[in-house]
Amino acid sequence: MERLTTEAAFQETIKSDKPVIIKFYADWCPDCKRLDMFIGDIMDEFNQYAWYEINSDEVEGIAQKYDVMGIPSILIFQNGEKKAHQHSAYTKTPESVREFLEQQLG
Repeated sequence: MERLTTEAAFQETIKSDKPVIIKFYADWCPDCKRLDMFIGDIMDEFNQYAWYEINSDEVEGIAQKYDVMGIPSILIFQNGEKKAHQHSAYTKTPESVREFLEQQLG
């Protein structure tokens, strides 16, 4: 998973004409660490998509701009637009993340 460290890199990434998956996280977040324990298997299943992560504490304003109220959150972007958003409360199990991606990406 490639890490985005600037707003410019984030904006360039979401312009993709193919869906991109971006995980919002923070270093202090215990649920983020739990997600990291199983996200690798899900990334393998959805490996036809580009995966990125952004630390919402390091790149200020991005989380607020895209209504990320809790972390971890998984967002799908395409052509510069947010297409889908799985809020933090629903990213706690591999099943819920997998179901979200299947619904949104097919």
